[in-house]
This record gives sequence, C-alpha cells and structure tokens, in this order.
Amino acid sequence: MNNYIFEYLNNFALQNETFDTIVIFLTDNLGLLLIFGLIVFLFTHKHKEDNIRNILVILASAIVAWLVAKGIKHISLSPRPFEVLDNVNLLFEHGGGDSFPSGHATFYSALATSFYFYHKYLAIIYIIGAILIGLSRIIAGIHFPIDILAGYALGGLIGYLAYRFLATQKP
Repeated sequence: MNNYIFEYLNNFALQNETFDTIVIFLTDNLGLLLIFGLIVFLFTHKHKEDNIRNILVILASAIVAWLVAKGIKHISLSPRPFEVLDNVNLLFEHGGGDSFPSGHATFYSALATSFYFYHKYLAIIYIIGAILIGLSRIIAGIHFPIDILAGYALGGLIGYLAYRFLATQKP
C-alpha cells in the first residue's frame, strides 16, 4: 500500500513544468511563509503580553519535534524512495538513508498543532500547509507516505504535549 500510494502521487511529477514548480515551492518555501506568518500574527495579536511566551511554546514544540524526528532517523536508517524503487520521478536532489519519519512533516505538524491551541481558525491554514508540505514531498519523490504519516503523528503528539506542559504552567 505504501509503495502503491507513493507511485500514484509521484507519477504527477515531471508531467507539467508549472505543477513541478508549485510542488518544489510547497516543499521548500511554504514552510518559511508559515513560520513568518505565525511570528507576524503573534506579534500583532491582541494579547501582546503573552505573545513572546506563545511564540516560544509553538517554536519550541516544532524544534523539539524536529530533533526527535532527527534522532529516530539516525536509528531507523530508512532509505528514501529513489534509493529503493525504479523509475522515481525525482524533482530535486536529496540526501539518502534518512527517510523515516519526515522531519518536515513532524516539524510543521507540531507547529500547526501547538498553534491550534492559541487560534483554532487560523491554525487550520497551518494544518492545510502541513498537509501540502507532506504531499509535495511524496510527489517530489523524496518520501514514502508512511514517512509523512509518522511525521504527522509524532509532530501532533509533541505539539500537544508542548502546549500542555509549557503553556499551561504559570511563570
């Protein structure tokens, strides 16, 4: 099932130059826009006295999630799709041997999850952004679906725990 879904989504790559450009943008740059938007929102939001703490909780959850994913990658040493499958439509060069879990999916899932506790409606944009980043990394040929799903689950859990234990504590 993992390979089948990967091949289905990856077959969209290298079919249309405009589509490939969008996928590369989603893979590389959408996340930076999400981080920038989050910081702008939190600095201009009406509860200014809590904004620095909120930013720290949200960014700490994402950074911790990324570090945990990085640690798991060093243990699991999972190959990337282009390392084990023939005829992968690879949209850009990428390192190998560290596919599981996706660090991007983990980071942006934690970011979206922890942000959800501060602003539910705006966080939906971040959840959609995390989904688009994950899908684009499958289409680009650098992750299997299981890598993305594991990243979402790990990031969501860490985002929730970070909010629960950092934001709910009194300074």
